[in-house]
Amino acid sequence: MRQYVIKRLLLVLPTLLIITLIVFALTRLIPGDVVELMFQEQGYAKDVAAMRAMLGLDRPLHLQYLSWLGEVLRGDFGTSLWTKNPVLEEILYRLPVTLELGIVAMVFAVSMAIPIGVLAAIRQDTLQDYAARSFAIGGLSIPNFWLATIAIVLPAYYFGWTPPIQFIKFADNPWGHLGQFLLPAFILGLSSGASVMRLTRAMMLEVLRQDYVRTAWSKGLQERVVVLKHALRNAIIPVITILGIQLAQVAGGTVIMESIFGLPGMGKFLFDALLQRDYPVVQGVNLLLASIIVMMNLVTDLTYAVIDPRIRYR
Repeated sequence: MRQYVIKRLLLVLPTLLIITLIVFALTRLIPGDVVELMFQEQGYAKDVAAMRAMLGLDRPLHLQYLSWLGEVLRGDFGTSLWTKNPVLEEILYRLPVTLELGIVAMVFAVSMAIPIGVLAAIRQDTLQDYAARSFAIGGLSIPNFWLATIAIVLPAYYFGWTPPIQFIKFADNPWGHLGQFLLPAFILGLSSGASVMRLTRAMMLEVLRQDYVRTAWSKGLQERVVVLKHALRNAIIPVITILGIQLAQVAGGTVIMESIFGLPGMGKFLFDALLQRDYPVVQGVNLLLASIIVMMNLVTDLTYAVIDPRIRYR
């Protein structure tokens, strides 16, 4: 196990290096020029060339990349081109909001998907199964940005109620703070939960047809024991794999949810930075999100051995 963890950690380094190259290159491909935008709005330099030199954007791209990479290795994510604030401080201020939204969304997804998937499998071709499958198809088909918009517009139109759009700090109102995350987290976790539910049902159906499960039924064991102890534990391993993949989807979905519901997280921060072509912010947020996803995938792999003792890493 120790050797496997060391190997995976060593593989993280070239992975993150490739990510930095991709993030830097794609950021520079965004249409528009941040210097021209700043010159038009602020105009605190004599001309565009002077402002470009002042921001260090007149150097060749490879030198800009190496300079930024060297700063990242020292723990410095750079400075925002617009606010002049350190990017890392801005990220750390907003990171708890995004983490809270993502965790609540994953809790919603798992708490809905696994029980419904198990129920649909053990009640195959019944009303419960058809309802669960229809729910999963709907969750996969309906765009979450559309559902979020409808969740705001319809209650406001018919009942005069809208979700809180003013961010509430936990210290000011703990219940109000948690309540503002419930609706966006439910919508964000809906599509992820639908994928997990479909896979849970498929894997449960496969496991339930195995000989050892039939043997457990023939011994007269209770349905709860057969399903939870013998079937679910073996069916859950592929589900854990897709949960690791869903983390990337949830991380991407926070951009939309935070923008719609006015949550001051990294997603909204990234969205605003994209509009302003704030290169250091875009690079820093993407690099941090990618690092979190890479580490969570490592944790997902190591979880296999905990759930199934037959799995051993060398």
